[in-house]
Order: sequence, then structure tokens, then C-alpha cells
Amino acid sequence: MSWSFSLLRTRLAGFVLALGACLLAPMAHGTQEETLQLPAVRDAEAPLPLVAAHRQALLGGAAAHMPAIKSEFAIVVDQDTNEVLMQKNPDEVSSIASITKLMTAMVTLDAALSLDEELLVSREDRTIAGWKESSLRPGVRLTRAQALRLALMSSENHAAQLLGRTYPGGVEAAVAAMNAKAQAIGMSDSHFADPTGLSPQNRASPNDLVRMVKAAYEYPQIREYSVSPQYDLQMGRHAVHYHNTNKLTSHPDWQIGLQKTGYINAAGRCLVMQAVIEGRRVVMVLLDSFGRYSRFADAQRIHDWLIARAQGPKPASD
Repeated sequence: MSWSFSLLRTRLAGFVLALGACLLAPMAHGTQEETLQLPAVRDAEAPLPLVAAHRQALLGGAAAHMPAIKSEFAIVVDQDTNEVLMQKNPDEVSSIASITKLMTAMVTLDAALSLDEELLVSREDRTIAGWKESSLRPGVRLTRAQALRLALMSSENHAAQLLGRTYPGGVEAAVAAMNAKAQAIGMSDSHFADPTGLSPQNRASPNDLVRMVKAAYEYPQIREYSVSPQYDLQMGRHAVHYHNTNKLTSHPDWQIGLQKTGYINAAGRCLVMQAVIEGRRVVMVLLDSFGRYSRFADAQRIHDWLIARAQGPKPASD
């Protein structure tokens, strides 16, 4: 009798543990990760905040070792001197997903279109990803400034498509302007096919994306909109809450001046940023990272490595 009870208790405990694991597992997500909230459950790859009291211990010895990163293509450059601080396959060309939206924003602003003009979302703005993960449906009205903000901070695909459609000459003219802009700023290995980044034919190398980030940084609106932590868009009687797809923008250890995330299957997880680290302005490009949070963890490793280098022993003077 006691043996049967013990067996039943063991099996029951196993069932409870299995049920708990299922409940704690991250929610499934589609191919457009940018439109989803990050789960509250901590992922093993997610960047951990550095507590001030333990910073020195955590960074100890890090300066001598370049961080191992999971992104397949990467480069970190001093924004002011162009010194390459670290790199990994910097000349390889790959799909860049929603990093594309930085170029969409630049050509929109270059066209000197009114940011206060009210735009109407129409059926023409439907992207290949469909309407299901977007609150911007036909009939919704928003200003061009609001569309720019949503495209940059929340990677809203229909907002980017709307910007392309309302560009003088439409999407085709917008894409032509994007490719012309790329050539003008020295992005010789790049090509743009649509304003959203959903096409895998939007391609660039890490070196080219450094040029694009530096060019985009010259636009105050892109700096402001891309790092907005959240935004509420009024739609009729209710407001829709949007969040930034890059949680590092609200991380106390970071001082980010511009950022953009991206993801489609062909590109993997992507991230570009301009940030100030220990008083140094740097541009960071991370492409084709495997794992939902690994690009952010890579960024944190690089961030901490640069801090360790800056705070490490100084070479003796002659």
C-alpha cells in the first residue's frame, strides 16, 4: 500500500513539474518578432543588468579578451575616428530585414514632406506579412511623423509601407531613392527592394551598415523616434500601445543615440546601434544572430568589453 502511494506521489510530482515548465515556456511567435512583446520569463541568452556593486568583478579580466558573439556578421567602429574595434565577416553581404527602415526614414525626410500631414492607411499598404500582427488597418489615420516613429521604434511594417506609398511617385520611386541614397553615402555592396525590409532582397554588408547608421544619425527625428521607449497612438475612441523592439533603450547601463532591430527568416536576428560607451561614440552592427535574444546579449558583451578596455590599466609612458 505504501509502495503504491509513493509511486503515485512521485508520478504526481512529475506531472506538476512538467505542467509548470509548460506554463513558464516563452510564448510562440511568428516571423515578425518586432511586433511582439518580449516575455517576462528570463531567457538564458537575455542580457543581464550590471549591478554597480559587482561591476568590477563581472568585468574583471574582460579587457584582454575580445567577446565571443553569436552573430554571424558584425562590426564595431569608433564613430568619430572610424577605428575598427572588432569585426566578424564585415564584408559579407546578407539580408538586413527591418534595418531597411532606417533608409526608408532618411529618404522620407530628404523629400521634405510635411511631418504633420495626415495619412490614411489603405488596402494598398498591406504587406506580404498580412494584417494580423498590426493595428494599422485600412481606415486608420495618422501623421507622417507618427508613421515614422512607429516604423523606427516598433518596426511597424504597415507604417513603413505607408511612408513608401505616400512618397512622391509611390513605392517604386521611394525604393529608387533608397538605392540612390545608398550609393551617395558609399554603400556600394547594398541593394534595397522595398521600404519595410520584409523582402530578403534588401541586402548590405556590416561595413555598409556602419555608413548607413552614421548617415541616419545626422537626422534628429530618426535619433528621437528610434529610441522612444513606447508610444500610444490614438485610434478613434481607444489608444494602441506600442513599445520599442529594443529593450536596451530603457536599460540603465546604456546610452543609445539611435537603434534599429530586424528579423526575417532570411536575415536572422539583426541589430544596429549608435551608443556612447565610456565617453566614446561607437556604431555597432550585428547581423544574422541565432536565438531570440542573442543579438542583445552580443551587444551587452561588446558593451561590457569596451568598458573593461576603457577602465583597464593604461600603458606606461616613456
